[in-house]
Amino acid sequence: MAITMKALLESGVHFGHQTRRRNPKMNRFIFTEKNNIHIIDLQKTVHELKRIYKVVREFAAGGKTVLFVGTKKQAQDSVVTEAKRCNSFFISERWLGGTLTNFETIRRSVARLRELEKMKEEGIFKLMSKKETSRRQKEMDRLERSLQGIRDMTELPGVVFIVDSVEEMVAVRESKRMNIPIVAICDTDADPDIIDYPIPGNDDAVRSIKLFCSVIADAILEGKSMIQEAKEESEQSAVREETGLLEEELTKKVELEK
Repeated sequence: MAITMKALLESGVHFGHQTRRRNPKMNRFIFTEKNNIHIIDLQKTVHELKRIYKVVREFAAGGKTVLFVGTKKQAQDSVVTEAKRCNSFFISERWLGGTLTNFETIRRSVARLRELEKMKEEGIFKLMSKKETSRRQKEMDRLERSLQGIRDMTELPGVVFIVDSVEEMVAVRESKRMNIPIVAICDTDADPDIIDYPIPGNDDAVRSIKLFCSVIADAILEGKSMIQEAKEESEQSAVREETGLLEEELTKKVELEK
């Protein structure tokens, strides 16, 4: 997706919160106010988004995984869709305390989910009482909702992308505690100073959230393609080197036979 002022305007990225909710630390990203609503400076958004696109692309090219986080209703669909598109991890339901800071507990929960799924698949649920079956099914459904986007995440992510840094403050704190770089959409009520890579913009409108998630996913996909290109180039280089050695050996053999 092209990062242009037109695209941002059409998605309502410039609309901030009511002026009374302003965080003074966002002043450098605010252009003006209109009808008690702060208007975000889209020139700065374009600049930051282009810069962060390159950063995320390099992270992905270096093999780092990205965790998308957006649990509020208007963020859920975009977070799930775009994370899946670029084969990344995501959390779109309630953030479980300790997701990053107590990762082994999360892995045990994933193991429990797999255990329940296996029990159901093997027909063990059918051998239980109705009450016990219902209890196990509810447990499985709860774990599936919470863990669906991170069940295959075997280690901490390399980067966390957060849709709303105020709403997801627990995720912010855990990421910082584990020294995981944070990319986040920062509306006019946010504190950009606690975010490694803040993107000034509307974190409430569905279209705005979708645009940001799409840009981050594009950056990840481009970064991953760079890994593949480097791998192919390395393989081709190895083939060329091997071919050259064979030709050299054949030349020597011919000269000896003379």
